Amino acid sequence: WGHFFVYLALIGGIIITVFPFIWMILTSFKTQAEAIAVPPVMFPKEWKFENYGEIFEAVPFAKMYLNTIGSALITVAGQLLFCSMAAYAFARIKFPGRDGIFMLLLAVLMVPGSFFLLPQYLIIQNLGLLNTFPALFLPNLFSAFGTFLLRQFFMSLPDELEDAARLDGCNRFTIYTKIMLPLIGSGLVALGILTLRFAWNDLMWPMIVNTQTEKMTLSAGLAYMNGQYTTNYPAMMAGAVMAVAPLLIAFAIFQKQFIEGVAMSGIKG
Repeated sequence: WGHFFVYLALIGGIIITVFPFIWMILTSFKTQAEAIAVPPVMFPKEWKFENYGEIFEAVPFAKMYLNTIGSALITVAGQLLFCSMAAYAFARIKFPGRDGIFMLLLAVLMVPGSFFLLPQYLIIQNLGLLNTFPALFLPNLFSAFGTFLLRQFFMSLPDELEDAARLDGCNRFTIYTKIMLPLIGSGLVALGILTLRFAWNDLMWPMIVNTQTEKMTLSAGLAYMNGQYTTNYPAMMAGAVMAVAPLLIAFAIFQKQFIEGVAMSGIKG
């Protein structure tokens, strides 16, 4: 009976988690009347596949898709590069003030991200990058969380690896690129997926820094479709289905490495 109630609770949690996705997919095939009907209509009477074409007519969806893919991939690459370099320095190199600087870095994690929106906006404005593609990813190329996450992996590696590499004549950069990075592959995958999810779903920053629809990302573009008097919910849900698909595919491919990386880092939740 103990297992029965555990399984029952797990099944209930799965239903609560998956139901919004099922509702989103079904709504993407409904008519506008069915989407706003009271009481709600679960299944469409006639499956309307035209909603997936209407989203391309309502907003420049293809351009938004390219903006999202480009900014997300650049953000992931930047964080993997810069965070891994900083994490390696904090974990394996002894220099004056290292621990104090790392404590200051951790303090950034305690500050809400919304506090940085105004300074970041002013920097982008002074650089003349408003309503441009680089404005989407420049503030997110580095993160304190990514540095902390990868530092935990570097600290778990034995010192003998570096000592043996130095005896073989390897310099610091060779040790970092050829020996250390391959050994924290699961951590890099975990950070990459977490960063991809953040960059793909980020709404506030793209809406602030870019006001032209052709320069927006998918999340900002879908929010732009929310009209003052009426909203085409079936077309919006069709866009949401296409927007969430790459994330599901990425997680399905790298879920083993992602779960391993999160488990090894000690992150909960």
